[in-house]
Amino acid sequence: MNSEKITVESLYTVTDEELMLMSSQNPELRFERNANGTLETMPPTGGISGNREAKATAYLLIWVESQDLGEVFGPSAGFRLANTAVRAPDAAFVAKGRLPQGWDQQEDKFINLAPDFVIEIRSQNDSLQKLQAKMVEYIANGVWLGWLIDRQNQQALVYRQEGSITQYPATAILSGEDVVPGFTLPLAKLL
Repeated sequence: MNSEKITVESLYTVTDEELMLMSSQNPELRFERNANGTLETMPPTGGISGNREAKATAYLLIWVESQDLGEVFGPSAGFRLANTAVRAPDAAFVAKGRLPQGWDQQEDKFINLAPDFVIEIRSQNDSLQKLQAKMVEYIANGVWLGWLIDRQNQQALVYRQEGSITQYPATAILSGEDVVPGFTLPLAKLL
């Protein structure tokens, strides 16, 4: 199977409903919509990347549930950002009280807000520059904290709402800072 990402130039902006339909008809692929209406497909990840995505979501979920901080979402959940892009981070957190009323009763709808915290894990086929641009987009659209886990370079880049970006080595312990209070994770667990 070809594992290259494909960008499809749209002649018109694909609606949320059309994007959801394409996703349900092609469960082996993940789709995201860029702010300009173009679509991107992400083929399934390999075993290591899939494992790290699951670990990131699990570690975050366990902490958030134990502290009753809000809700955690895995890589198949789509968030409609203010710029109209629909993104599906590898793991996401939304603080208690921020989710729209009835969000949990709309199975086939994207969540219409930016998460408070996102984690993106770079797989072997991901372009670091594209992921960095995605992190900047998250922050510009209301995400407060983002971790970009760069397995190839054995590092994490942490993006913050006030505009700072900090690079951490493989030996670092990452923090949810004041966005996910008390949440810490040794970066090595996601590399």
